[in-house]
Formats: sequence, C-alpha cells, structure tokens
Amino acid sequence: MVAGIVGLGLIGGSFAKAYHAAGEKVLAKELDKSVLGFAELSDAVDGELTKENIGECDLILICVYPQAVVDFLSEMGPYIGKKPVVIDCCGTKRVPMYEGVKIAEKYGFLYIGGHPMAGTQYSGFKYAKETLFKGAPMVIVPPEYDNIVLLDRIKELLAPAGFRKITVTTAEKHDEMIAFTSQLAHVVSNAYVKSPTALKHKGFSAGSYKDMTRVAWLNPQMWAELFLDNKDYLINEIDLLIRNLSEYRDAIEKDDREGLIKLLDDGKKRKEEVDG
Repeated sequence: MVAGIVGLGLIGGSFAKAYHAAGEKVLAKELDKSVLGFAELSDAVDGELTKENIGECDLILICVYPQAVVDFLSEMGPYIGKKPVVIDCCGTKRVPMYEGVKIAEKYGFLYIGGHPMAGTQYSGFKYAKETLFKGAPMVIVPPEYDNIVLLDRIKELLAPAGFRKITVTTAEKHDEMIAFTSQLAHVVSNAYVKSPTALKHKGFSAGSYKDMTRVAWLNPQMWAELFLDNKDYLINEIDLLIRNLSEYRDAIEKDDREGLIKLLDDGKKRKEEVDG
C-alpha cells in the first residue's frame, strides 16, 4: 500500500509512523519542510507527496484544519485521480465536507469524512507515536452508508493504524456528538484552570484536578477554528451546562441539602447509565 499523509502534526505524524511500521510506503506533504525532513530522517516517511505522485496512493489521509482540507483538495484535486481513497481527519465534518464533496465530484475521486478518536493534549510531530490509534474508535462519513464493499475497503485501508471500531455516521450527527464529547470538555477545562486558585494548587491536587485540566493544554488556533465551525451545536451544549451548574449553585447557596443530594445522585445515575 502507498499511503499519502497531509500534515505531520500529532495525528498525521502518528498515521505516518503507524503505516511505515506496518511496512507500507508513506508519502507526506507538510508546509514546514524541516518537519518533513525530520520525519524522513526518523524513518516515518519515505518521500514527499507531490502532484506527480499523489495518484499512486491507495489512501490519502488529510490531517489538517477544516479550511486547510478544502484548500488542499482545491489545489490537488485535478491530480488525485480515481485510485486513491481520500479521508480527511479533522475535528468537524460539515465545513470540510460541504466543499470537499463538490470538489471530489468535480474531479472524480472518492472523498470520505473521518475523525480518529484519539489524541493527547500535546501537538506536533515530536509527540506522534505509531500506537496512538491502537484500540481507538474511528468515525467515518462515507458517501454511501449501505455500501458494504466500500466499508470493507475502508476498513482494510485503515487496518495499519490499529483502530478497534469503525463508526459510520453523517456529518451533522458527528458534529452534534463531538460538541459534547470533545469540544465542550476542552472549553470547560480551559475555563476551569483560569481560577486564581489554580496558581496555588500544588500540594492540594490529585487525579480529579489532573483529569479536569489535561486538555486545557491545547492548540488555540486549531480549537478556535473547530469551535467556530461547530458553534451551533457547541453553544447549545455550553448553555445546557450553564443551566445545570446554576442548579448546583442555587442548591448550595440555599443550604438545600436534599436538593443537592438529588442533583448529585441524578448525575451519578446518569454516569452509570451512559458508561455502565
């Protein structure tokens, strides 16, 4: 297999390392030539992905910001051809897919939305690792949801990454769910750590603090774009959270022990319900 990787950050770099470790040929496109050179020296990439060789790929994974996906497809679309399966791996689906599908139809290549559900609070190729996706879920948004042959082909192409499960959905459903499972968590974590008390937490914190603040260490440019691309769903989740927090605050302010116990018990039961 020949895998083309666009963007050698945490996600793209981890794909490159995983596919290369599996014995596949990896071609990469990266704006920062020093990163591309380091990836080649570290034996994660075999060469540069160009207009001349992109059509040789079996799979192209685009691991950049949503608008950059559209820019890449607009530039390289005429050269992709019918052989590669093109999958974007950015954190929202409606924005890149709205334009991406039109570009794919114009030039006749197969384009699929994707989102590997794995990552860390760090960014950049230096934090990439070949096992990042091992056992993780992968969400895909294909053009046809009942095409078993296509889904089998996608699973085969993604096999070197080591995903545990492939989930098929729509762009709208993906963005609705990701607003809750990922984006809201990043907003809350980033806001939570802004308390002045955070400057004095050492010696008073353990697992709860670490869990709550891990993703506050984020890439501001990337997450700002993702939040704005998905603002309708994300604002809805933020509003729901504010209303829920207000109930806890009111119960505490009023010394409403029974009301507070009920709120806490409801949350505990919901956690048991959704996560077992």
